[in-house]
Amino acid sequence: MTKTPETLNILNPDFRMPEHCGGDRWSILHGDSLQILRQFEPNSFDAIITDPPYASGGSNQTTKNRSTSEKYSSMSKEKALPDFDSDQMDQLSWMFWTAAWLQDARRIAKPGAPVCLFIDWRQLPAMTLALQWAGWTWRGVAVWDKVASRPQKGRFRQQSEYIVWGSNGKMPLERNVGCLPGVFRYPNPQNRIHVTEKPLQLMRDVVQICEPGGRILDPFAGAGTTVLAAVQEGYEAVGIEMSDAYFQRSTERLKTALESEVNQN
Repeated sequence: MTKTPETLNILNPDFRMPEHCGGDRWSILHGDSLQILRQFEPNSFDAIITDPPYASGGSNQTTKNRSTSEKYSSMSKEKALPDFDSDQMDQLSWMFWTAAWLQDARRIAKPGAPVCLFIDWRQLPAMTLALQWAGWTWRGVAVWDKVASRPQKGRFRQQSEYIVWGSNGKMPLERNVGCLPGVFRYPNPQNRIHVTEKPLQLMRDVVQICEPGGRILDPFAGAGTTVLAAVQEGYEAVGIEMSDAYFQRSTERLKTALESEVNQN
């Protein structure tokens, strides 16, 4: 644990601080988002951008119940990356769980704050329902074209994932944000440290939906990619990660990457 970063001065002062790590303009807390989200003060964040567990990777509950390394990776057991939690729910349970944390996230988001949620084709309809149930205004879907995928004869390639996005109520057109693309084309990252890690440049593009200098929350930090991308683009960022393995991996990644940038400058 490090000294509590300034990015965490938005927490309830009576909250018993969990294990955490951070540096200049970033922090990651080790714990369950459903518990920690409720401890932030209202109107604390300018954007919510996250890649939550999809609870997908199968056409029936038996295949969904497999470990995340089995569902999302072809690595051998010896080289497999650590598994993560909250990915074995049936669709209805997952939708209610998603709506629950999205409702907590909306309470701590500023009026007009954007929300961006990564998801696959199986859970896309459920995600749009959960977003609206939680009170957000649904504004559309952007596409992440992963360029490559496993070919299947006689079928369309499953080479895309999606970003369901919206806002906390009205979203003024005069915000200091340019026109972002609706399709992002980046291959999966090489040498991943998380089973479902997103490309860093993709996340550097996506975080720009937030107004300059804002504070971004990622309730499912994973490899820390969103937090790292946000800091590199000039934002403050707070992440939450429940997995022991990925809390360690993400914080080490952030410290190494940002210290390297400081040394280069």
